[in-house]
Order: sequence, then structure tokens, then C-alpha cells
Amino acid sequence: MLGSAAWAQAQRTPYMIAETGQRFAALQAAVDAIGDRSGTIMIAPGLYRDCATQTKGDVAFLATVPGQVTFDNAICEGKAALVVRGRATRVEGIIFQNQRVSDGNGAGIRLEHGNLVVRQAWFRDSEEGILSADDPAGSVLIERSTFSRLGRCDRDLSCAHSVYFGNYAEVVVRNSRFEAGTGGHYVKSRAARIEVTDSSFDDSAGHATNYMIDLSTGSTGLIRGNWFVDGPDKENRTTMISNAPEGHAHSAAGLTIDGNVARLAPGAKYDTAFVVDWSGDAIRLGANTIGAGIRRFEKR
Repeated sequence: MLGSAAWAQAQRTPYMIAETGQRFAALQAAVDAIGDRSGTIMIAPGLYRDCATQTKGDVAFLATVPGQVTFDNAICEGKAALVVRGRATRVEGIIFQNQRVSDGNGAGIRLEHGNLVVRQAWFRDSEEGILSADDPAGSVLIERSTFSRLGRCDRDLSCAHSVYFGNYAEVVVRNSRFEAGTGGHYVKSRAARIEVTDSSFDDSAGHATNYMIDLSTGSTGLIRGNWFVDGPDKENRTTMISNAPEGHAHSAAGLTIDGNVARLAPGAKYDTAFVVDWSGDAIRLGANTIGAGIRRFEKR
């Protein structure tokens, strides 16, 4: 427990650099103090309408109490609560909510360069959870995180998605949950390699959603041990997992999809395909538990 003086100081200066003990009232000031070095910003519990842009260095943003730090409608550069383009970024224990901007891509995190690790984070009620640019040498790891009520396809703008990654070397998603999407895909990736394991995609309360996983320009890797439940309110009911529908920039040879469970939610009265492939590469479609109304595989 914090004493009364320490508690009051944490309220005034909620951002502390763990390595130096420096405290700041604004998140950007803490990021700037780290600069091109490596540092960890510890964030006190609270509801924040603050944001920051990381342009260099290796920065970790950590909630001192996971689930009790919320960035609400916090936007930097007209993009996201955290706009990151340094060497590496780590985010743990933080909630991002109500992120909206004029171009329809308001996100919790906008990744523009470098590696990203996200653990035990929550993204909800926004246009996008995480959105990235291209970094063919970069990697993304998401673990034990939840993405709820995200995405949109309205206002004659390009769709937003629960998460959307550009041309990265690798995107890995483990032990995470995607649910109740409000448009677009749940996971859209242009990365050369994808790994989605031990996660759940619950579209039963989704609205105007599309694919569960869209590997837009082809990808190799692993999709294993996931639960997929397609809901009744779909904008696109044809596909659950797509490979290379927008081009063939990356080989999908060796992409392994096995050990998954796919179902239609009650009220979802249509036929769909579990995997649809446009690449023609040698995909390894193993033993998956496929429910009624779902075709195992289609080649386009």
C-alpha cells in the first residue's frame, strides 16, 4: 500500500521510469526522457486521456496494476493512443477504449516501425485495436489479450479491423480472444509469417463482420488450437480463414492449419468455408473439427 504522500504524488505524476525513478505528469515527457535508450514506464492506476508518440529507442509501457490503467479516447497525431516507430515497444496490462478519428482508423496502438510485444492488454469499443504500417524486418507478438467490439466498414471509408498488420516479417498471436466485432476482419495480416494459436474468435455477437483471419497477400506459418464461432450477422459469409485474396506477395508453402474447432453460432443459417486459398501453394490442412454448414476447404 502506498502512503498518503506517495499516493498523492502518483496522482500528480502517474508515469515513472523504472530504471531512474523519474516521475512525470505527461506520458510524452516520460517517453522523451528515455529517448534513444531502453526504458520502462510504469503507469499508475487511472483513467487517462493522454497519449504519446515514440520515435526512437526501446520503450515498455507497463500498468503497475494490470487492468486498472485505461486510455480512453486518447489520440496522438490523429492516429492512436500510442504511436510507435522506435526500435521496439512493449505494452502490458493496459486497456485502450473509445479510440476514434476522422479517417476511421482510430487505434489503441499505431505501429509504424520496429518490434511490438503486447501482453495482457484489452482493446475495446474503438475503430481498430492495433494498426501497423510496413516493416519487413519487424515482428509482432500478442499474448493473453482481448479485442472486443472493434472494426468498421462505413462512411465510404476503407474498412478498419480488430487488428491489421502490414508487411511485417512475423505476426504471432497466442492465448488471446477476439469477440463481437463491429465490422471488417478480426485478424488481417500481410506479414510473411503468421502464427495464431490457442485463441478464440467469437463472432456470435458480431455485427457486419467479415473473415476471422485474412492473410491478405499470402503467408506461411501455423494456425492451431483455436476456436472459431461464426455469427449470424455477417457482411461477408463466404470464408472464415482466407489466404492470398489480395495478391501473392509471400509464399504460403507449409502453412499449417490443424487442431482447430469451427462452428456456426445459433441463428447463423448459411454455408461458409473454413479455409479458402487463392495462392495455390502447398497448404497443410490437418485434422480440424468442422461443424455443420462449413465446408473444409476451397481453392479459388
